[in-house]
Amino acid sequence: MAKHECGLCREAEKQPADVTAFLLKDNNPHKPNRWLALPRTHAHSLADLTPAQRTALWTTAITKARELWGDEWGLAVNGAVRRSQCHIHIHIGKRLDEAESADFIAVDGPADIPLPRDDGGIFVEPAGAKLHVHLGDDAPELLLMR
Repeated sequence: MAKHECGLCREAEKQPADVTAFLLKDNNPHKPNRWLALPRTHAHSLADLTPAQRTALWTTAITKARELWGDEWGLAVNGAVRRSQCHIHIHIGKRLDEAESADFIAVDGPADIPLPRDDGGIFVEPAGAKLHVHLGDDAPELLLMR
């Protein structure tokens, strides 16, 4: 594991083997209100995870987001071209007002969140009993309060 340069990979290795997903406070001082949800499994993209692992990861992120922000949360996964860490992770934060757009897919829950095309970005936010999923923005974390 000493070969791993990615700090998130090192954090994943610290987790018990039976953990599917875990949370970390973002240690970037420019993002004091952010949390991260990560899979225990080493994966570079959401597509590298099984459907069950993705559902567990989204569920973990949504639970923390609701705890922190009620109905004003957002979840963001940057596209591969904008990621600075090799270990896939979901940014958890308070959704900015400009986050909502008319271009979304409504889904019933975490198991229904689609994979982004071509390892692009994905932004998820609550919409009543549904979730709105926005695809196509490679830096959706910019839609979250820092």
